[in-house]
Amino acid sequence: MGTRKRPGGGTLSRTAKPFRTRADPTVTPAGPASGGPFHGWRIVAYSALAMAMTAPGQTTGVSVFIDPLITDLGVSRTQVSTAYLTGTLIGACAMPLVGRMVDRYGPRRVITVVAAVFGAILIALSFVTGLVGLTAGFVGIRMAGQGALSLVATTTVAYWFDKRRGLALGITGAVGTAGISLAPLLIERLVAEYGWRQAWAIEGIAVWAVVLPLALFGIRNRPSDVGQHVDGIAQEADTDPDTPLTGWPLRRALRTSIFWAVAACLAASSMLTTGLNFHQVALLGERGLTPAEAAANFLPQTAAALLAALAVGALIDRLPPKIVLAAAMAILACGVLCARLVSPGWTAIGYGILLGTSGGLLRVVESATLPRYFGTAHLGAIRGSAHTVTIAASAFGPLAVSLGHDITGHYGPALVVLAALPAAAALAVLLARTPAAEG
Repeated sequence: MGTRKRPGGGTLSRTAKPFRTRADPTVTPAGPASGGPFHGWRIVAYSALAMAMTAPGQTTGVSVFIDPLITDLGVSRTQVSTAYLTGTLIGACAMPLVGRMVDRYGPRRVITVVAAVFGAILIALSFVTGLVGLTAGFVGIRMAGQGALSLVATTTVAYWFDKRRGLALGITGAVGTAGISLAPLLIERLVAEYGWRQAWAIEGIAVWAVVLPLALFGIRNRPSDVGQHVDGIAQEADTDPDTPLTGWPLRRALRTSIFWAVAACLAASSMLTTGLNFHQVALLGERGLTPAEAAANFLPQTAAALLAALAVGALIDRLPPKIVLAAAMAILACGVLCARLVSPGWTAIGYGILLGTSGGLLRVVESATLPRYFGTAHLGAIRGSAHTVTIAASAFGPLAVSLGHDITGHYGPALVVLAALPAAAALAVLLARTPAAEG
């Protein structure tokens, strides 16, 4: 039971027993030593595709079903919203467990189980007849889709990269975000053509058809599975590709200020972005935009998120994560405040760009920051705990924006108050001590 020094101070624990793998006999070892390509970039492609397939569990994917559900099941919009909030909160509670399973069994096994469960729940949703079954279905798709599948996909990439982790995660986040953003267009056509029940069943079969083969035949837990090294480079100090993973245990990570500062940024972004998107048509309608113009505002958001994810992915390996986190929160605060001032035209587009940029920055920097500070031995458990905060916060976003409107009669005053959340999160990040300083 030893420890070794981190660069710049602190220690990395070797006391844990994370998943260990042997080289897969069905895969020919490749890498710099044998002249073959580095398998890590394939992992990026597989993980990005898995991220895109989380769309049926994301708010954008579920939103297409809301009006048909209200009509066919005879429930109110408030009841559906409450069911969705309940499902999101309960689903969030499973993330620490999913993270621990990743640490213990490796992402390949976990993503197989998650995909199987996610597809089955989507198919089961096509048979719901009332509010209880709908709530149970929301629990399942929020837990397996929005939470678990996304968590495992990005964590897998972190195991394969170190020096180029930010770039790899930037590509994963950008491609995954593009898939999630475009999915509602396809889902809406499915609902219009076949009905919401058949659409959910088709989504479930699609998850099985895409993600299960990726997990079984594409995903590998770590470079040693194919006789390679992290980043595809054999380092002089550690030429054994099967060296145990090292990193901080969850309990110690939870005692650091930087973990909770990162969690605060994730919570502020998740809460406000979900709340603003949920009420986007009404909120921008108050500023003079038509419903079509308000819905079209998702396009600049998506484009900005993609560009920001790619840009920060290429830079995060060279920049201090705290600076990027604080910048993302500052941009989010500006976006929330700008929502009070938009009008049809360029100002509305600018609002969408600010909101998308903040989200694109944060998704990548979170994925890269936690392994940089805490190592990878317990990364699943650590990121699982952070995702619990993220998903739980998203459940309260629509309610917070709605209550602010109900109290004041307008969205503007509530947005001034809500903009303080990312500002406070940015301050918390800048004041937080890094693990190296505490080690």
